[in-house]
Amino acid sequence: MEIVSTGVALVATPHLSQPWSVNPECFSDAALVVLGHGTTLNDNSAAPVLQHAAELRRRKIFADVREAFWKQEPQIKQVLAEILAPRVFIVPMFISEGYFASEVIPRELGFVLADDPASRVTHHAPRTAHYCKPVGTHESMTRVLLARAREIVERHPFPRAPKTKDITLFIAGHGTERSDQSRKNIERQVELIRAADIYADVRAVFMEEDPHIKGCQATATTRHVVVVPFFISDGLHVVEDIPVLLGEPERLIKERHATGQPTWRNPTEKHGKLTWYSPAVGSEPLMADVILERAIEAAETKQNL
Repeated sequence: MEIVSTGVALVATPHLSQPWSVNPECFSDAALVVLGHGTTLNDNSAAPVLQHAAELRRRKIFADVREAFWKQEPQIKQVLAEILAPRVFIVPMFISEGYFASEVIPRELGFVLADDPASRVTHHAPRTAHYCKPVGTHESMTRVLLARAREIVERHPFPRAPKTKDITLFIAGHGTERSDQSRKNIERQVELIRAADIYADVRAVFMEEDPHIKGCQATATTRHVVVVPFFISDGLHVVEDIPVLLGEPERLIKERHATGQPTWRNPTEKHGKLTWYSPAVGSEPLMADVILERAIEAAETKQNL
């Protein structure tokens, strides 16, 4: 198997759309499963999984590309039972190595994850299954976050697009006292972007932990603020809860959402700062490359076992 990496510095070149060159023979006998959490409460939850599965199917790299979910149809066990390919790569569309991505789901699929890479591979003749690491912890997410921040300002320049050195960038996460993995992942991305010296300042903020999203604009060192939600889908947290925390009236947010309007109008002035708010990172087109990189990583690891 030949897998060629271009060796691209991801932080320094956020405009790249496909940093990997893949030999067409690498995955000609393999199936890719893009796995999301899913929910029956919000149709938007499934959208990024469907989007990127369709894009990777279009590229014709794998013999089969399927979407699957933990909490909605088609469910992951059902999808795996239908796949005939001798190799399967399961890529979790999750932000961090949290409870579901690293414990519940792999256990149900027969994986007992440990530090040993071999724990992410199971052999049940005639098939080998690879449970890849979640997309949100991949180093390429730096590139995805930068693309999201850049695009929202370029799409809504008012009165004209500010320079990045005149912007404070906030990476917004959920945060929870039950697990520190999500927080660590976001703080790591903040460190990487800050080190790239693109923005005036880069900070992490959270819904349920300090420092909180609510009122974060007041702490910005610049007149211009960009907030990027580090979430997979544009679910209720992203389209309702965070806009309220950023200062929009809850009543107005719900009215806009109910009528299909964007719940945040870019840019909006709050706390004396002009604020742009992007969609969740999960629907960023570059995420298809992150999914592919996770599969490549698993294939390379298998070669070295």
